[in-house]
This record gives sequence, structure tokens and C-alpha cells, in this order.
Amino acid sequence: MIIYKIIVKIILKLHNFSYRLATKLAIKTEGGLHPKHRLMNYHKFFVENVDSGNLVLDIGCGNGALTYDLAKKARKVIGIDLSPENIRFAKRRYSAPNIDYLVGDAIGYKFEQKFNVIILSNVLEHIKNRIEFLKSIRNMAPKVLIRVPAINRDWITLYKKELGVEWRLDKTHYVEYTLENLRDELEKVGLNLEKYSIQFGEIWGVVFAKL
Repeated sequence: MIIYKIIVKIILKLHNFSYRLATKLAIKTEGGLHPKHRLMNYHKFFVENVDSGNLVLDIGCGNGALTYDLAKKARKVIGIDLSPENIRFAKRRYSAPNIDYLVGDAIGYKFEQKFNVIILSNVLEHIKNRIEFLKSIRNMAPKVLIRVPAINRDWITLYKKELGVEWRLDKTHYVEYTLENLRDELEKVGLNLEKYSIQFGEIWGVVFAKL
């Protein structure tokens, strides 16, 4: 039994390595954009949940691909990201007249206006003090659209965690969610997960501020 456990742990570590390597190579194959944008088509979820007159804030906008698609429908989109490299890429490849890109931390950033919708696409899991962060955006917009990884996306993730092997999709994740702990975090700051779906091992949700 012990020898099998050792072998399984080694194989699971190799699984993590191959996943990371495949991701890097796939991005290069796709010309710099992760193939999940195309295959998962999650942009559609966000675009369908904004209106043509909306002012949208895309927090953690990354390379700007989603920001760009949002701007095809929304009145204006502001994309903000901590990485100057991401913002340079976004400005070069995904610019539009109704997009403004900013380098900065959304926590504490002094925005001059309120928004209709805030986008959090694979953002929450990267934030350590999520309750503080959610409080900071609570009154910035009445509607928040979220996309987060689900920890129970498959059996192998749970098995890795049980055996003490790295189980996160990304080592910079502080959390990966169950539906229950996502609801709990949101409710602590007066946000309500009104609609959701489980897609590709992720939770996609429409969140409104409680009155």
C-alpha cells in the first residue's frame, strides 16, 4: 500500500507538470492567447449579461481579450490590471475607442465614477483578503459577474488535496470554490448570487448587491 501511494503521488506531480507545460505551449500555439477563450467561449456569458448603455469595470482584465468583446456591446469598458505587461499587450492588441486600460490595484483605486457592472473573471481566487476586496467593490456597481474555479471539478483534484499533492490549477490561487463557500463569502458582504451555472469545472455567476 505504501509503495502504491508513493507511485501515485509521483504520477500526480507529473500530471501537474504536464498541465503547466501544455498550458504554456498552447498559449504559444495560439499566438499569445490561451485556447480556453475560444474553446470555453466564456466571453459570451459576460457579454450576454451587460447592456448596451452600461459602463463596465473589468477588474484583472489581463490581456484585454474579454474587455474587447465587452466593449462591442457596452457603452464603455475600463480594464484594470496589476501587470504593466498585460496592459501593454491589451493596448497593442485589444484597443477600441470605448476602452480605457489602467495599470493598478482595484483595491484602493480612486475611480471617478460608479459602474453598472463589474467583471471578475478568474480574479477572486487570486486575492488573499477577499472579504476586504468584496467590501471595497460592494457599492461601486449594483451588479457583478463572476467566474471562479470549482475545487470539485473532478475527482483527481480532490484526490491530490487528500494526498497532500499540489491541487490548485494555479499556485497563485488562495482558494478554489464550492458553490457553498462562494455563496458564504458573497453573503458576508451583502452580495447575492442570483443566478449561476457550472461550466468547464467553473462557477459562472450573476451577483447583485442586496438592498
